[in-house]
Amino acid sequence: MVGLGFKITMGVIMAVQLLAIGYAAHLVRRTKYSVIWILCIVCFMASFAQHLLHIFSDGKVNYELYITLDVVLSICLVGAVLFAHRLVNYINHINRQREQLGKRLLSTIIRTEERSRSQFAKELHDGMGPLLSSAKMSLSAISTENMNEHQKEILQNSRFVIDEAIRSVREISNNMSPQVLMDFGLAQGIHNFISRIKSIHTIKIAFETNLHDERFDNDIEVVMYRVVCELINNSFKHSECSNIEVVLMQEGDFLKLRYSDNGKGFNLNATTTAKGMGLSNITSRINSLNGSLNITSKSGSGMRAEVKIGIKPGVVVTNKREKLWRRRR
Repeated sequence: MVGLGFKITMGVIMAVQLLAIGYAAHLVRRTKYSVIWILCIVCFMASFAQHLLHIFSDGKVNYELYITLDVVLSICLVGAVLFAHRLVNYINHINRQREQLGKRLLSTIIRTEERSRSQFAKELHDGMGPLLSSAKMSLSAISTENMNEHQKEILQNSRFVIDEAIRSVREISNNMSPQVLMDFGLAQGIHNFISRIKSIHTIKIAFETNLHDERFDNDIEVVMYRVVCELINNSFKHSECSNIEVVLMQEGDFLKLRYSDNGKGFNLNATTTAKGMGLSNITSRINSLNGSLNITSKSGSGMRAEVKIGIKPGVVVTNKREKLWRRRR
């Protein structure tokens, strides 16, 4: 005889199975791979039937029927697992498509941003530049023979202001769309940016590269240039460093950047809230090229960034952490 406690336990299990059957039936119409849920329904029903046999058999189980139900249950489980595997592959495919779409969208945004920068820089240079130069020429044509000292001082100040305006327009235009980068390539563009920075700051910046006149895809050159600029600006703003080292190397099918400063460092876990905007911008630009970025830093020990980007079509860089490059002295 089957005990009362056993029957109650079986009853609870069967009730749960009925709920599972109902929910699986609900999922049949909501998912692409409905066969999985149909197989799950059959499995639960076979198990439900086995429990009924246990309860009402009074110890005399029909083993042929029991084994048949067990075979059905096993076959359905195997089928559900196989279709679940297909479902997982489908989800992974969708995720890869979504990731690629995100990268294409990000790349398009960056290209649009660079085109807007270039157009604005050209209009600023071609519009304001000639006007300021004409004003400077007009002031230079003014004779100072009949002027008193006060008037001469006003004229000299006006010339100085116009010279500063011309210099500012040229600097703003160059920062928005560096012509050296477009004309002479990545290495010369970074070298020119560092030279301008060193002329107005006391921080020492060492730049080393094995590039000469090599040209890369325009997206790669622009992204790497902006990354270097962003890293240097972040060091100026936050690190309180006295030395910066920038190493740009082409190694086979990859372009590698090593950047380090001797500043106060920062907590990487707090970066997203404290100074995350700059690093987020760097990360998004590198991700748009399927590149990898590795940043190491801790309070009081400066920071170090390593960037790796494939420079051949189809090259994808994994995000696995590489062995740290040896510092060059």
